[in-house]
Amino acid sequence: MVSTQGVGVIGGPTEKTQRLRWWRVHDNGGVSSTLSFLFVSFMVFSSIGFLYTYTMYKSPNYSVGCEEDSEGSWSIGVFYGDSPFSLKPIETMNVWKNTSAAWPVANPIVTCGSVTDSGFPSNFVADPFLYVQGDVLYLFFETKNSITMQGDIGVAKSVDNGASWEQLGVVLDEEWHLSYPYVFNYNDQIYMMPEGSKKGDLRLYRAVNFPLKWELEKVILKRPLIDSFIIKYESRYYLFGSDHTRVSTKKNGELEIWYSNSPLGPWKPHKKNPVYNTDKETGARNGGRPFVYNKNVYRLGQDDGETYGKRVRVFKIEVLTPYNYQEVEVEFGLPKPTKERNAWNGARSHHLDTQQLPSGQWIAVSDGDRTASGDMSHRFIIGSLLLLATGVLVLIMGMLLGFVRCIVPLSWCPHNIKKRTDAFFVWERSSHLSSRVRQYCTRLNRMTAVLRCKMNPKTSLGRFAFLVILIGSIVLMCVGLGYIYGGSGAREPYSVDHHYSQFTLLAMTYDARLWNLKWYIQHYSRCSSVREIVVIWNKGTPPDVTDFDSAVPVRIRVESKNSLNNRFKLDPLIKTKAVLELDDDIMMSCDYIERGFKVWRQNPDRLVGFYPRLVNGPGPLTYRAEKHARKFNGYNMILTGAAFMDHRAAFGRYWSEEARAGREAVDELFNCEDVLMNFLYANATSSGPTVEYVKPSWSFDTSKFSGVAISENTQSHYRVRSKCLEKFTELYGGLSEKVEFKRRKDGWDM
Repeated sequence: MVSTQGVGVIGGPTEKTQRLRWWRVHDNGGVSSTLSFLFVSFMVFSSIGFLYTYTMYKSPNYSVGCEEDSEGSWSIGVFYGDSPFSLKPIETMNVWKNTSAAWPVANPIVTCGSVTDSGFPSNFVADPFLYVQGDVLYLFFETKNSITMQGDIGVAKSVDNGASWEQLGVVLDEEWHLSYPYVFNYNDQIYMMPEGSKKGDLRLYRAVNFPLKWELEKVILKRPLIDSFIIKYESRYYLFGSDHTRVSTKKNGELEIWYSNSPLGPWKPHKKNPVYNTDKETGARNGGRPFVYNKNVYRLGQDDGETYGKRVRVFKIEVLTPYNYQEVEVEFGLPKPTKERNAWNGARSHHLDTQQLPSGQWIAVSDGDRTASGDMSHRFIIGSLLLLATGVLVLIMGMLLGFVRCIVPLSWCPHNIKKRTDAFFVWERSSHLSSRVRQYCTRLNRMTAVLRCKMNPKTSLGRFAFLVILIGSIVLMCVGLGYIYGGSGAREPYSVDHHYSQFTLLAMTYDARLWNLKWYIQHYSRCSSVREIVVIWNKGTPPDVTDFDSAVPVRIRVESKNSLNNRFKLDPLIKTKAVLELDDDIMMSCDYIERGFKVWRQNPDRLVGFYPRLVNGPGPLTYRAEKHARKFNGYNMILTGAAFMDHRAAFGRYWSEEARAGREAVDELFNCEDVLMNFLYANATSSGPTVEYVKPSWSFDTSKFSGVAISENTQSHYRVRSKCLEKFTELYGGLSEKVEFKRRKDGWDM
């Protein structure tokens, strides 16, 4: 009797034999070493990626709300004008709000942060509508809940014409998405008609306790209309909206009109519905409340051509009857953002509501986003492709080292196996495709030997190639993770009490440093909070302002005398309270500039800067570099070549009669104007620190590229400044008390 234990098929290999052959093939073919190398590489690169992501992109805010959202990062701003065609953002109106350290108040005025901190987690706010009730403004808007991920309707109140807003909470929360809260008055009742197309109809709500409580009045139309409004035109009411569910509808290019004798209905369709069904950039989809100006009615529409919600277009309604509709586009003139992603509305703005206040002034609220539609998905795709490219480089690196000798298992290439079953022969003969697959797999595996032969790691070329591939893979991985976890790349401002402001940038220079200045202005004009750049021209022929690539106005102030005292000259044309004195040869990220501005807004009575010094005794005072301050863990002076200050207070002190002797010393030595300012600040207060430090992670001196540095001899420069310390101590006493590093909770003073 013949035992058949362990036999699978007569004439075929046993299961044990197959397992042995599998391991032998894998050992000989290098699959085991390949898998081991890939596993180790994955662990190493994952660790590097985790540390990089944690270090670079960790968020200090762990509360729910303001998370990155696939729909965008919408916020809301306020505009004013003498007419709806002359609107300008609030920051140009010089509205000051001392309680929030906003001098002047700047957009945006409502964000997801202000809503979240009021107890209603929000990822973004959009679709703002105003309701004016005497001197009180109510702002209704869509807020996307960070937990349910659907839109709710929130409301805020302002008693100062929109300079500040008190969040009152969410006033309408249904089981479906809500947006576009069109609020209006009819027969002394206040109604809201939000977009709720997910429910499949159009609903009208009535305020029973304005503005906090609303009840469903009726379903006025059993159509899933989006972004709808109602206006009275001549003797009838007209309802404008879009229905994207209708057959053959072109999304965002479709518009329908309905008419009735009352906002409560019944509604009848316009005879030419849909009045538009065309390209999405035409502005067919509504973009806010229509307005009346000079007896003309204007409709707002969305331009969704390049990206969803790109801009708002304005159309004057010329004919509106149940049988006909005609409109013509007109220029609106709303200022376009110039700072791209660094502006709160730099990429798109798809909604606007403008109304006339009892004072006669016009006010408008608009939403905006700093990135285009789909930015989050776009970055994820690019990041994933870069990580995939990193994997390819790691695989090539394994080939060079000899760990990867088989890209695909040899069992996928049957002709490479010395002993094959009949099944393999049948498979080989059965298909031309199988032959191609075998050839492809074989050639793919040969690449490892060819690559290792041409770039042997034991040679100089091989070692160089290995180093380049290693560095390249790490760089690709970090860049890929940056795309996925690093955000949109925008340098956003930091709010104080959910308010924003702006500052003026001052740079003192002369003709030999024009190259520095052009680069300087191009870079810093894009920073979010910079309102204007003032160039203090000390010597030579001044340039034309048109020579600069600037996103903000540039003003050149030509001085008659070449003096360092000009840095702090009183300038009544400066419209902001804060100025940043920044040497034209210092370059740093806009993010660090914004950090410094926030710290100054929290401490507006101090000098807030980026370069600390420690002047201490006993013995003769000696000017030393920053490492001296680090050694003794403290500072009592901030270099005003890179410092924020209240220009009215600071410049007033500098040009006081008390400071005359100090200014004369500055002119005599052509040095120490920043040292003098520190002494004047210390002499102006009897207690507490007068300086604050913010550490930039990086900065560099551009004058070293052009060879026009002012203080090339460091030791000589320090000796002169030591004399200034002695002189100013005799005149004004000592500096302020030492301030320790790492004192503040923000972690920016390390």
